[in-house]
Amino acid sequence: MVEVGAKAPSFSVLDHTGKKVSLESLRGKKVVLWFYPKADTPGCTAEGCAFRDRQAEFEKLGAVLYGVSFDTVAENAAFAQKFGFEFPLLCDTERQIGIAYGACATAKDTYAKRIAYLISETGTVLKAFPKVEAAAFPQQVLEMLTA
Repeated sequence: MVEVGAKAPSFSVLDHTGKKVSLESLRGKKVVLWFYPKADTPGCTAEGCAFRDRQAEFEKLGAVLYGVSFDTVAENAAFAQKFGFEFPLLCDTERQIGIAYGACATAKDTYAKRIAYLISETGTVLKAFPKVEAAAFPQQVLEMLTA
């Protein structure tokens, strides 16, 4: 895991719409970067839907949501469409983000660990979540932002 207070590792990958997303492009906003093992599986769906249902609350607090998995653009696009996710799902097919953030050990790992980070507007790690409960985590991090 990246240490709290450290600079969040830079990344640049495609999201589920095929758009290139970099951490640097998100400066000025708090970022909830949540890793999930596999698109359209029960736990990942519960977590994604819980974020979807609270997205407006996160936006009011100046926070943006970015899910990360090792799924392809097509797999994540189908997942986002099926459940109405309006936030980007990053397609870390080469495990660049996963390795940098401790969601996997090697580029051969099949699935990302279910971990998350809250990153500041300036790109430093405010909070690291080494293990999250899929359905409860979105509310937990929302409460942290409002405290």
